[in-house]
Amino acid sequence: MTPSRSSFDAEKLLFLALSFFVIVETFRGGPHAAMAQSSNNNNNVTTIPVNVGVVLDLDKWEGQMELSCINMSLSDFYTSNPSYKTRLVLNVRNSKRDEVDAAAAVYAFSNKNFHYLSLFWFTIAALDLINNKQVQAIIGPGSSAQADFIIDLGNRSHVPIISFSATSPSLSSIRSPYFIRATQNDSSQVNAISAVVQAFGWKEAVLIYVDNEFGQGIIPSLTDALEEVNARVPYRSVIRPSAPDDQILEELYKLMTMQTRVFIVHMSPTLGSRLFAKAKEVGMMSRGYVWILTNGITDLLNLVDSSVVASSMQGVLGIKTYVPDTPNLDNFMVRWKMKFQQDNPSILNPTLNIFGYWAYDATRALAIAVEEIGAMNFTFRMVNSLIDATDLNSLGVSQNGQKLLQGLANMTLAGLTGNFSLVNGQLESSAFQIININGNAARGIGFWTPESGLLSDLNSINTSKYSTLKSNLGSIIWPGDSTSIPKGWEIPTNGKKLKILVPVKYGFKEFVTVIQDPSTNTSQVTGYCIEIFKAVVEKLPYAVPYDLIPFALPNGTSAGSYDDMIDQVIYQNYDALVGDTTIIANRSLYVDFTLPYTESGVAMLVPYKDNKSKNAWVFLKPLTWDLWLTTGCFFVFIALVVWILEHRINEDFRGPAAHQVGTSFWFSFSTMVFAQRESVFSNLARFVVVVWVFVVLILTQSYTASLSSLLVVQNLQPTVADVNQLLKSGERVGYLDGSFVHEMLKQMKFDHSRLVPYHSAEECDALLSNGSAKGGIAAAFDEVPNIKLVLSQYCNKYTMIRTSNTAGFGFVFPKGSPLVPDISRAILNVTEGPEMMEIENAWLTSKTNCLDSTTSVSSNSLGLDSFVGLFLIAGAAAVFALLIFIVLFVTRNWHDVASSSDSLWGKIVALGRRFHQRDLNSHTFKKGRFRDRSRVDGANEIGAVEIIENTDFPHSPSSQIDTDLTNEQGTPSAEQRLPNQVEEGCPEVVINVELTSVNLER
Repeated sequence: MTPSRSSFDAEKLLFLALSFFVIVETFRGGPHAAMAQSSNNNNNVTTIPVNVGVVLDLDKWEGQMELSCINMSLSDFYTSNPSYKTRLVLNVRNSKRDEVDAAAAVYAFSNKNFHYLSLFWFTIAALDLINNKQVQAIIGPGSSAQADFIIDLGNRSHVPIISFSATSPSLSSIRSPYFIRATQNDSSQVNAISAVVQAFGWKEAVLIYVDNEFGQGIIPSLTDALEEVNARVPYRSVIRPSAPDDQILEELYKLMTMQTRVFIVHMSPTLGSRLFAKAKEVGMMSRGYVWILTNGITDLLNLVDSSVVASSMQGVLGIKTYVPDTPNLDNFMVRWKMKFQQDNPSILNPTLNIFGYWAYDATRALAIAVEEIGAMNFTFRMVNSLIDATDLNSLGVSQNGQKLLQGLANMTLAGLTGNFSLVNGQLESSAFQIININGNAARGIGFWTPESGLLSDLNSINTSKYSTLKSNLGSIIWPGDSTSIPKGWEIPTNGKKLKILVPVKYGFKEFVTVIQDPSTNTSQVTGYCIEIFKAVVEKLPYAVPYDLIPFALPNGTSAGSYDDMIDQVIYQNYDALVGDTTIIANRSLYVDFTLPYTESGVAMLVPYKDNKSKNAWVFLKPLTWDLWLTTGCFFVFIALVVWILEHRINEDFRGPAAHQVGTSFWFSFSTMVFAQRESVFSNLARFVVVVWVFVVLILTQSYTASLSSLLVVQNLQPTVADVNQLLKSGERVGYLDGSFVHEMLKQMKFDHSRLVPYHSAEECDALLSNGSAKGGIAAAFDEVPNIKLVLSQYCNKYTMIRTSNTAGFGFVFPKGSPLVPDISRAILNVTEGPEMMEIENAWLTSKTNCLDSTTSVSSNSLGLDSFVGLFLIAGAAAVFALLIFIVLFVTRNWHDVASSSDSLWGKIVALGRRFHQRDLNSHTFKKGRFRDRSRVDGANEIGAVEIIENTDFPHSPSSQIDTDLTNEQGTPSAEQRLPNQVEEGCPEVVINVELTSVNLER
């Protein structure tokens, strides 16, 4: 734990008081001061010296490098601006002097406080610079912890504190208005890290960070960024800066026992190199692991031991501050290297890093801000006369601090790394480079920008779309020299199995069955849900060991409801819950469900009622009234068409009017049962009849099917139609005990006293059979899989009516479990394959002998819309045949009729009379003519005279007789001729019959 700020302040004051006399002697020797001299040859220019404090760890190579950059910045600045009136005078302090150890030895500080000794020395140095040197600004609190210690001093004295390497986000707050961060905030890289995590689909990541101000500052923003991409942080590993190797090993072993294999490391290069050396030692740099570094290490990778990089950090990803290669930077690096080796010949092959660049730019910004204030006295207002005092009570106040702060807070200049822009005292964030460590160096694989996300090239920036596609990154070599993307989690290597919780059920044991073996105190778990889970696990591309643990009391009974079991998963007492657990919204707030593996929904199971009172007119219901009417009209129409086509050539359609009407209708309607006895001779009539018989066939078959369905449905009407009927009737309803359906029924306004629990299908059947009036229930509410299981046993007694939707049964895992996506994909493979049917046939009773209870209980009559096409075909065929007949008839007879002098109406009447006559040219009448053509015409004439004399017809003029008895060719008509074939001995009878026919036709 990091001490609170109040304890920090108390310890600061304590150490200040105890160390006062030791430190004051140190400062009397004179500070290490430096002033940037101008190379201007004009000695007449009067300059104003401005004291500036520089506090760096000069015992380290980084501090020396940063101080050299500061000196070169002032030298370059005043060389290029010789006319400026102000000159910064550097008052340098080493933040780690040996006097700290001396003071610690004299006053015997405790081990608890010894950790902060160097920080207290840093504070004393800052007090001396402010009070004794009256510095206008302090450059270089090298670490976030050091900056945190002197921020209050800057606020009290109005002296801007300018840091180019203190990156902790916690330093930027309303309590530090005089703190200028000339470096990027650590929180500026968290979105780049989360973009990488999202690109590869990792759902969990463990944070490993150093236990100080630098390490803790980034954690809140990093956690939030990961949660925004649906990545959970299951654990935070905190390591002390001075932790020994055995403590690091202990923490790594703890991480190995977890499922998560994605680690985000945020610490100093020194501690990071020790961490990775131990990670390599315990086998955590092998295939399947993912390590992501923040820029706390990647920006200073040159400070990490090269042997550690080459042996223990292979395959690591990192986020690095992007430094563009500019001519200005290349020129500076050459000049700096020459100057640094001249001043420090013992350091071979020195290298610059990003903090040296920012130190150069921050110093230049301060020089510009001081010059912009103008030529004035840079003085302090002292609180008392103790000028050499180094305690807080004597702290002076800068008279120009506010102006200097305003000049620095929003300054923009062309820096070594490009645009150096301070916005509200913060260096504006730039792009980050994604690196992959291979060999002895880091290899760039892509970039990240706040506007465009992951990019393969900064030249392809697209501000209209933020991308997290892994295809935008180059090829990656992962730990273990693997090119396969790690899935981000593994089953723990300590042999631990997943603890899978299963319910103990009283009924519906087809889903889950738990059999206790008292002799061995073990349980055997089987059932439909268990077999589905086993099949799913076998589909996974990796092994998942697990133990099925019944949720039972010592006596073997259930230990609670389904919600109680879900609570056990929420509290992570178990790794998953497998059983007939329904996916519902309020549960998904606390746990993660896989995809459902059963049918979804909640339904109502109700008994059938036997409708013994039949409707006398039920036979009319299969067809709608318009279909009945249309069918009747078509029967009449077809009868008329057939009579017209057959009247002149078919004796069956001749005779008295009543006989012809009856015969025509009889013929048409008898086609319904295909019992017509009359023959049709005309090809047109046969065409019409064939089409009509086809229509009648479809109509009768459809009517039969509809009537059968209607009679069955009427016989199987449910006793309850919907939920509203139950609410109004006040009858009792049932639900499966322990199910969420109980709460659902209460939300549907069912009174608690009307809710009856049941535990099995047999108990549900007994309650429904008794009915609400006899202490049973009127309906049972349950999930569709359970309802179907009841129906498979009692299919002829009940029907199912759906009431609401749910997502079906699913497996339950803790929130953010990495197993959920893989299990869900495996469920799809199982449900779409043949295994699903095999498991259902093995555990759920087949329903092939039962009626489909899910069918709608209503039956719709057949309407005209279903048969419009058939009627159009039949009508078109009849009309077509009729038109052909009329055209042929008129064509053959119009010449004879048109030769008369009658009017048009008379000619039409004459055509009608010809239609009424037989068509003796038809082959049907030609067969009835005389066979013996050897008889003379005289015999025919005598027979004809006898026929005429013996008839009762009145005598007509000869012209009329000639007209009536001759055909259109002038030959005698059929009435004049004797039959060609007459039975001997009965000639008179035949003649009389023929005469009767002639009389009727006239």
